[in-house]
Amino acid sequence: MEKLTHVMEWREEAGAPEMESLVRLANGSEYSDEAKENPERLVKAKALAASLNNASIYWHGFTKEGKPVLWIRCGRKPWYPNVDAEVNALILIADAGIKCMPEGVTDFVVISDSNSPPPPVPSFLINVLKALVRGYPDRLNMLLSAPVGSIIQFVMNLLMPLMPGRLAGKFLLKDMDNATAIMKELLMNGEEDIPTFLGGTADHDEFYPEEYYSKNQGEGSLKFDYFGMIERLKENAKLWEEKFGKKEEASEE
Repeated sequence: MEKLTHVMEWREEAGAPEMESLVRLANGSEYSDEAKENPERLVKAKALAASLNNASIYWHGFTKEGKPVLWIRCGRKPWYPNVDAEVNALILIADAGIKCMPEGVTDFVVISDSNSPPPPVPSFLINVLKALVRGYPDRLNMLLSAPVGSIIQFVMNLLMPLMPGRLAGKFLLKDMDNATAIMKELLMNGEEDIPTFLGGTADHDEFYPEEYYSKNQGEGSLKFDYFGMIERLKENAKLWEEKFGKKEEASEE
């Protein structure tokens, strides 16, 4: 009960409940009554949309155990991030994926393409870690990062001493050969679910292209297909249940 209370307090402090309404505001006209009545909120909404638009973080597909997969594409992250907006984007995306989990599933997997990451920004990294620890203490099942270069090693050396032991053990830093073997065993459709940017054949850019190739979703500044992502995740959850059965049934087999 104490852990739940702390999570709820953190969510209120971080403004988590309002994140999706900010996306809707950013996707609408800046001349709408809501936008004109609260210009400061519109600025916050636009900053959130800007952090989403590079499509550096999104949900796509499930594991064989029904855990949704959060993909991070480090090479798309900005060199000089708006720290608050980036953390807000993480909260928004994390909440969206948790809501789409199949019945009986309670945690998720993260796979990070760590090719060409931007220079580390300590304030951003520490705020992300705080969000994981305080807001989603039991939600992360595993984070797989590949390939492992000097920047990623620096980041992990910075964060590891700050992590609770239960969280540190969930980070897997692998070379591409080992990461590919893990993904084959992990992902719902095995090898065919490995994306092109990690040496596979699944084309994520069809749904999550670089910002330059994206179109505005509505009348506002949002280019990232946030609402399409949610619909695809819901559809994939149904496909997982059809293929593997619900969590309880899959565990019994």
